[in-house]
Amino acid sequence: MDIEEIRDYALALTGVTEDQPFGDDNIVFRIGGKIFICLSLNNGGCGSELAEPHFALKLKPERNEELREKYEEVTPAWHWNKKHWSDVFYTNLDSNTVKAWIDEAYGLVMASLPKKTRMSVSAIHNV
Repeated sequence: MDIEEIRDYALALTGVTEDQPFGDDNIVFRIGGKIFICLSLNNGGCGSELAEPHFALKLKPERNEELREKYEEVTPAWHWNKKHWSDVFYTNLDSNTVKAWIDEAYGLVMASLPKKTRMSVSAIHNV
């Protein structure tokens, strides 16, 4: 996957918005106002000094540990809570794997939202 494919995929998820609260070097994707992915635009960004294309992804702590052990492309996120966030260097990963992880992050954050917010996001999908 490339940077545009990741952006397009994230924005295609129901109720997702994007903004740049950390500057022009990155885009964050939110559901119900909560961030689930931070995509670096210049191979830095997301508070990072990393040189390779990547994004920071929110996952459950045990899932982050599992992926970090299995994939060298997954590391503790730079300047994010390393327990809950991992940097994913996506260029050498299968696109279906990357999409599945994005879906997982989206689902995790969606599940953490208040019921009223989840219902309003679901209503967007049913319109």
